[in-house]
Amino acid sequence: MKRKAYEQQLESLQIELTGVQRWLRKSGRRLLVIFEGRDAAGKGGTIKAITDRLDTRGYRVVAVPKPDEREATQWYFQRYVAHLPAAGELVLFDRSWYNRAVVEPAMGFCTQAQYTQFLDDCPAFERMLADSGILILKYWLAVDQDEQEARFAERAADPLKRWKLSPVDLAAREKYAEIGHLRDVMMERTHAAHAPWFVVDYNDQKQGRLALMRHLLDQLPDVRVPDIKVKLPKLRGKPKQEKLADASFWIEPRR
Repeated sequence: MKRKAYEQQLESLQIELTGVQRWLRKSGRRLLVIFEGRDAAGKGGTIKAITDRLDTRGYRVVAVPKPDEREATQWYFQRYVAHLPAAGELVLFDRSWYNRAVVEPAMGFCTQAQYTQFLDDCPAFERMLADSGILILKYWLAVDQDEQEARFAERAADPLKRWKLSPVDLAAREKYAEIGHLRDVMMERTHAAHAPWFVVDYNDQKQGRLALMRHLLDQLPDVRVPDIKVKLPKLRGKPKQEKLADASFWIEPRR
């Protein structure tokens, strides 16, 4: 996809998303969007595209780290509950409690009993969230194995992207088929009208981002809240040039 066409469509969608933020604030609704998918599919880039033009005070991006010794003894969902949206908020999970459904069993980070318990508990947990008024959308970013390999190679070669390759990402390369099976079981057991799963083709990341953002907007009720134009009052009492008493504070640009 040509960059100019992509950027034009992206800007249009970002403008609509600012309207979603106004609607959330006015209505007091709460929106939770979960991003899961193959490693290197493009979760981080999509979240950045969604939030790039939003008011930072109205959204949060959550990426819960590995549990510490105390957290490992808690109820599994407990660490995530603290990050759920309050009234007027948008929260985006860059991976979520669904680690217990795919990554953890594939990599041996949980027991079979814990995995089975999660699949039993998760629908009830999300039912409680929906009943409390939280709007839940869950996206799986799908990418073919050949395309994933190309992205891994690009990250390995680029020092600015190499940090994205975690030890778990590298170890998961041997679990491609198993992860696919676990994903299918997860969706079968946890898809529901109040917390639906949607799969997005991310072999082309630009097209994938635009498709996901359009879809997200389409899932929401009528969110049109007028964008009131701001009329700036006249500026009074300010000198033509900003001056400080102590010139040592100034940082001069290099020439």
